[in-house]
Amino acid sequence: MITLHPLTNRKPSFLYSVTSGPLNKKILKPPKPYHKTKPYPTITIQSVLQYNRKPELAGETPRVVVITSGKGGVGKTTTTANVGLSLARLGFSVVAIDADVGLRNLDLLLGLENRVNYTVVEVLNGDCRLDQALVRDKRWSNFELLCISKPRSKLPIGFGGKALVWLVDALKDRQEGCPDFILIDCPAGIDAGFITAITPANEAVLVTTPDITSLRDADRVTGLLECDGIRDIKMIVNRVRTDMIKGEDMMSVLDVQEMLGLALLGVIPEDSEVIRSTNRGFPLVLNKPPTLAGLAFEQAAWRLVEQDSMKAVVLEEEPKKRGFFSFFGRIECWTRKFQYISYLGSVC
Repeated sequence: MITLHPLTNRKPSFLYSVTSGPLNKKILKPPKPYHKTKPYPTITIQSVLQYNRKPELAGETPRVVVITSGKGGVGKTTTTANVGLSLARLGFSVVAIDADVGLRNLDLLLGLENRVNYTVVEVLNGDCRLDQALVRDKRWSNFELLCISKPRSKLPIGFGGKALVWLVDALKDRQEGCPDFILIDCPAGIDAGFITAITPANEAVLVTTPDITSLRDADRVTGLLECDGIRDIKMIVNRVRTDMIKGEDMMSVLDVQEMLGLALLGVIPEDSEVIRSTNRGFPLVLNKPPTLAGLAFEQAAWRLVEQDSMKAVVLEEEPKKRGFFSFFGRIECWTRKFQYISYLGSVC
């Protein structure tokens, strides 16, 4: 905020520069006052470079991004819901496709399960139009959901990668305009459903957790994505617990990045609010006040827009210096232990 002059009611005439980084505060000396008896007050300028501008969309639209992992239960659907709504809040048009045929869950996380009347199966059979199968979110009108099939329904035999490519081409040529992002929620495993989901994609977001089983599956999926011609692969490390990393019970993000050799899109900490938001059908990024996991998803969406990545670093804590007074602390601790032992002896 810039304080106006109390007499002339206008901004002071001076230039200032802002350096890159988080919240920067600069107290600048004002020029000579217009009135001799009442000088300018001290002016404080605050600037936040991360959120005072809209991210610049890199690449050609629409950007078809498949969110996959190989292993089930690592957070693919949660990532699709939160990153998709974060992109919509940034002003981009998003279409999220739930490519999991048998176990459809993306509509539950978004709270749109009661509004899915038509799916891609009805579109292919000619029972409805494509715009009827698209479910528009009431909170953000530039976010739409598209499900391939209903639970307990059979897909036609000819449905595969070519059908999903046709669907993506139809989204590009629709009258409402081409969406900026098409997010495909990939099913678990590396069977026919996985091959179908990655066929129309040109980018991939690999979701993994810092455990051995998830990393082995992620490494296998990375090789399959590269064989399919997808070179732009970024990684999101989910469910990170700093307390277990400090206790050397969990691999750090730097270890995960060194093992997989992928660009890091985001790090999502373990958060109990994920279960509450899933049960309510209310994604994390819409919570007020925001949670740590919700902020991490928003930052990952920001990097996805600009095709940026982050670097994992290792923070080493310096050992605590023991001074002269720490000796008295050890004496007090020994005294308490001795009193406790003597108390146990009297009880026995």
